[in-house]
Amino acid sequence: MLQDAQAIRHYQRITDALTEQWNRGYRLDELRLYLDGYLAALRNSNVLEPYLVHRLEDEAVRYLFDTSNFAVPEPEMEPDYDYR
Repeated sequence: MLQDAQAIRHYQRITDALTEQWNRGYRLDELRLYLDGYLAALRNSNVLEPYLVHRLEDEAVRYLFDTSNFAVPEPEMEPDYDYR
Protein backbone atom coordinates (compact mmCIF):
# COMPACT_ATOMS: atom_id res chain seq x y z
CA MET A 1 0.00 0.00 0.00
CA LEU A 2 1.30 3.39 -0.97
CA GLN A 3 1.56 5.99 1.76
CA ASP A 4 3.82 8.63 0.24
CA ALA A 5 1.75 11.53 -1.16
CA GLN A 6 3.87 11.96 -4.27
CA ALA A 7 3.81 8.21 -5.02
CA ILE A 8 0.01 8.21 -4.65
CA ARG A 9 -0.26 11.09 -7.13
CA HIS A 10 1.84 9.16 -9.65
CA TYR A 11 -0.29 6.06 -9.07
CA GLN A 12 -3.44 8.08 -9.78
CA ARG A 13 -1.92 9.51 -12.96
CA ILE A 14 -0.85 6.06 -14.13
CA THR A 15 -4.20 4.40 -13.46
CA ASP A 16 -6.14 7.26 -15.04
CA ALA A 17 -3.93 7.12 -18.14
CA LEU A 18 -4.22 3.32 -18.37
CA THR A 19 -8.00 3.49 -18.17
CA GLU A 20 -8.18 6.28 -20.74
CA GLN A 21 -5.93 4.40 -23.14
CA TRP A 22 -7.98 1.23 -22.68
CA ASN A 23 -11.11 3.17 -23.60
CA ARG A 24 -9.34 4.47 -26.71
CA GLY A 25 -8.72 0.91 -27.88
CA TYR A 26 -5.23 0.12 -26.62
CA ARG A 27 -4.80 -3.38 -25.25
CA LEU A 28 -2.88 -5.00 -22.42
CA ASP A 29 0.50 -5.31 -24.18
CA GLU A 30 0.45 -1.65 -25.14
CA LEU A 31 -0.63 -0.60 -21.66
CA ARG A 32 2.25 -2.59 -20.17
CA LEU A 33 4.68 -0.78 -22.47
CA TYR A 34 3.25 2.56 -21.35
CA LEU A 35 3.63 1.57 -17.71
CA ASP A 36 7.21 0.40 -18.24
CA GLY A 37 8.08 3.70 -19.90
CA TYR A 38 6.47 5.74 -17.13
CA LEU A 39 8.34 3.81 -14.46
CA ALA A 40 11.63 4.09 -16.36
CA ALA A 41 11.16 7.86 -16.53
CA LEU A 42 10.54 7.97 -12.77
CA ARG A 43 13.66 5.93 -12.09
CA ASN A 44 15.84 8.11 -14.31
CA SER A 45 14.50 11.40 -12.99
CA ASN A 46 15.05 10.47 -9.32
CA VAL A 47 11.71 12.06 -8.44
CA LEU A 48 10.91 9.22 -6.04
CA GLU A 49 13.10 7.02 -3.93
CA PRO A 50 13.86 3.69 -5.64
CA TYR A 51 11.89 1.68 -3.07
CA LEU A 52 8.84 3.91 -3.69
CA VAL A 53 9.12 3.36 -7.45
CA HIS A 54 9.24 -0.39 -6.78
CA ARG A 55 6.11 -0.20 -4.60
CA LEU A 56 4.41 1.96 -7.21
CA GLU A 57 5.26 -0.61 -9.86
CA ASP A 58 3.78 -3.42 -7.77
CA GLU A 59 0.54 -1.51 -7.24
CA ALA A 60 0.27 -0.41 -10.88
CA VAL A 61 0.90 -3.93 -12.19
CA ARG A 62 -1.75 -5.24 -9.79
CA TYR A 63 -4.16 -2.62 -11.16
CA LEU A 64 -3.25 -3.48 -14.75
CA PHE A 65 -3.89 -7.20 -14.37
CA ASP A 66 -7.12 -6.84 -12.40
CA THR A 67 -9.72 -7.63 -15.05
CA SER A 68 -12.46 -5.69 -13.29
CA ASN A 69 -10.66 -2.41 -14.03
CA PHE A 70 -10.94 -2.92 -17.78
CA ALA A 71 -14.19 -4.81 -18.15
CA VAL A 72 -16.26 -3.95 -21.17
CA PRO A 73 -19.91 -3.58 -20.20
CA GLU A 74 -22.17 -5.78 -22.25
CA PRO A 75 -24.97 -3.95 -24.01
CA GLU A 76 -28.43 -4.56 -22.68
CA MET A 77 -30.67 -6.52 -24.96
CA GLU A 78 -33.81 -4.72 -26.04
CA PRO A 79 -36.99 -6.74 -25.77
CA ASP A 80 -38.20 -8.06 -29.08
CA TYR A 81 -41.80 -6.95 -29.40
CA ASP A 82 -44.03 -8.77 -31.81
CA TYR A 83 -47.10 -6.72 -32.67
CA ARG A 84 -49.04 -9.29 -34.74
